[in-house]
Amino acid sequence: MADGTHSTPLRPSRPTFHVGGQEIATLGGGLLALTIEEDTGGLYRCEATFGNWGAVSGGIGFLYFDRKTLDFGKGFQVRLGRDTLFDGRISALEGRFQENGPPEVAVLAEDRLQDLRMTRRTRTFEKVSDADVLQQLASKHGLGARVDVQGPQYDVLAQVNQSDLAFLRERCRAVGAEVWVEDGTLHAQARPDRASGTPLTLTHGSELREFTVLADLAGQRTSVSVSGWDVRAKTALKYTATDSVLGAELDGGTSGASLLSSTLGDREEVLVHTVPLSLAEARARAESFFRLGARRFVTGRGTAWPTPGLRVGVRVELKGLGKLFSGKYYVTGVKHLFDATNGLRTEFTAERPGLGR
Repeated sequence: MADGTHSTPLRPSRPTFHVGGQEIATLGGGLLALTIEEDTGGLYRCEATFGNWGAVSGGIGFLYFDRKTLDFGKGFQVRLGRDTLFDGRISALEGRFQENGPPEVAVLAEDRLQDLRMTRRTRTFEKVSDADVLQQLASKHGLGARVDVQGPQYDVLAQVNQSDLAFLRERCRAVGAEVWVEDGTLHAQARPDRASGTPLTLTHGSELREFTVLADLAGQRTSVSVSGWDVRAKTALKYTATDSVLGAELDGGTSGASLLSSTLGDREEVLVHTVPLSLAEARARAESFFRLGARRFVTGRGTAWPTPGLRVGVRVELKGLGKLFSGKYYVTGVKHLFDATNGLRTEFTAERPGLGR
């Protein structure tokens, strides 16, 4: 601006709500509180609370208890401008009747992984890879599939009294993949592939309102080993993973394993709760487990101005945090929140495997 002052970008102050594909303006105007939660395990959740008392058919009464607007199974979308913050289906309705306030109604909704959460099975899969299993699970629930995961071929995989969602998450953890649903499609990808886009920049004192970050060696290991038995070759097998598996994820930083080794000494982990039957299985387990711990070396949580692009699976470049903690992070959890006191805001958690130099 000509006078040297800084302009503040205009941000929508309230989200809009679409039920069954139609925008319901009264829901946007009557919003009292909102929480939308995402994490790397999939199954995004939403809880929205609305005023439930007003003019109805020429009188005064409950606005949403006739189930014409809000009903079980209806599509429920939350949008901020043109961006969709949540897309799912209504799974619960809650009435709230206070001593000193008008009645309220809360809507609880989940995305399409809700179907998998509510389906429990015992079965086996033969001669399959993890990608094959994920494709089959998606098809069973009428979802498209975009599965890009690498992993071994198994003679047999067993799902024992597990929900389809629990089994899906288990198979993704085994090969270091993350899972989510978007536009009716089940996605599964390794973290580096999911986060391959341009990082979203957040600067402390501007878009980034608050941030607390911790670098902690307590959960770090210098190596992870997995042992098993090769049935075909009738020989023992072993694979050891180190911080070399992090590759470009370090982004020039110093790994927790490296700092642990140089300051406190080597700490080696041996997994004994898994019995791989091939070297490929042992390698997948060891590398997946090592990455899981290494990525949590530097963890942070922050609050930003309402930011639709701040979603699980994106990278953020945080600035203004000093040389140790500025840099690129991976977003692992997001909460979009609204209340009458603080308005609309976005809270998030993020992590990375390296400390700045």
